[in-house]
Amino acid sequence: MLGSIESKNMKNAGVRIFVLFASAYFISNLVRGMNVAFAPFLIKELQLNATNLGLLTSIFFIAFALFQLPAGIALDKWGAKKTHAVLLMICALGGIIYAFSSSFSGLLIGRILIGIGISVGLAGSILIFTQSFPISRLPLLTGLVVAIGGLGGVVVGKPLSFALEHLHWSTITVIISVITFLIGMCIWLFVPNTHVTHNLSFKSQYEGTIKIFKTKTFWRWVSLPAATGGMFYAAHTLWVRPFMSDVLGYSPSEIANYVSLIGIAMVLGTTSTGLCARVVEKIGINLHYFSGIGLMTFVLIEFLLILQVPVPPFIVWFMFGFAGSSWTVNFASSAEIFPKHILGRVTTSYNVIFFSSIFVTQLVIGYILDLWEQLPDGHYPVVAHLTAWTLFLVIQAIAAIFFLWPKPLTVDPKQFD
Repeated sequence: MLGSIESKNMKNAGVRIFVLFASAYFISNLVRGMNVAFAPFLIKELQLNATNLGLLTSIFFIAFALFQLPAGIALDKWGAKKTHAVLLMICALGGIIYAFSSSFSGLLIGRILIGIGISVGLAGSILIFTQSFPISRLPLLTGLVVAIGGLGGVVVGKPLSFALEHLHWSTITVIISVITFLIGMCIWLFVPNTHVTHNLSFKSQYEGTIKIFKTKTFWRWVSLPAATGGMFYAAHTLWVRPFMSDVLGYSPSEIANYVSLIGIAMVLGTTSTGLCARVVEKIGINLHYFSGIGLMTFVLIEFLLILQVPVPPFIVWFMFGFAGSSWTVNFASSAEIFPKHILGRVTTSYNVIFFSSIFVTQLVIGYILDLWEQLPDGHYPVVAHLTAWTLFLVIQAIAAIFFLWPKPLTVDPKQFD
């Protein structure tokens, strides 16, 4: 009887952990991409050009990236529960500042705090899952969390566009901020403390992080996901809307539908790849190369879009989101490559590169667009978009060679003792 009760309590705790961390990751994806819907209103109210809009959106990603190293140390020192709960409250504060700011600088401060506040969303989830569930479930759980997070990408399409017909963007931001704060409180109050504290000084943990960045295996592991992820999120959270409008001539309604379709496809992609991961491994394809197949599919879709090959829009944008989610499988492979006691820092180090790539990609696309004068109708010339997308396609092709090099990804655990 006692064993049955204990088993039930453990199961309930596992459900709470998954639901709350998945909910937090949903919020992180929502706030990450909400400017794709807010953009027309922000441009009108603040008279922003493409470079300023790119900065306002991408500042979130560089704040996220720069905070990864201290966040990784905090995860390994205090655990996912305490670290994530506190940071979510900072995210909520950033949202309130963002909502009530009437200046560009105020909006930037709000976006910076939002980026910091969700900086351990996926890394914290992976860490607490490795401490609470069998390691064999990690690819599936990671895929499901990213899938639920991907629903945030669905919401920034048609649902958020519909909401903006009835509510001001600042009101919507306040609502999201309140929900974020409540999730943070629930994590603090209702998630069990599964973390095993390591008696390492901050100096020792910092030195361990530096060792990660000096490891060639780490750079191979992160190369193609960072390059493709940078383009995928730079597009999905901002630049895909003007590409659809200026290059492909879609109507506002069509754009909202396809932005949501990308989010839905991402959800399906992360879920299905997570489910298939272990099956694929049994036939001799490890998680790293399985992820590479999906990422190269994404590169192919970009190539088709740049050439404007007449593929049905539903198929091309579905595959854009489905293949664009393939980096999550590679993320899950971290537990098979690196020692468990540094996984917090490994995943946040990954995020430094991954989200810095998004920041640079998003900002550079805006800069490239501004090299051409806007047309009288407010659109940018087709050549401006195609130039920007081609540049990053070439970068991804170079990264693919490094990522897919036929040599096993291994590290010596002793170097991180």
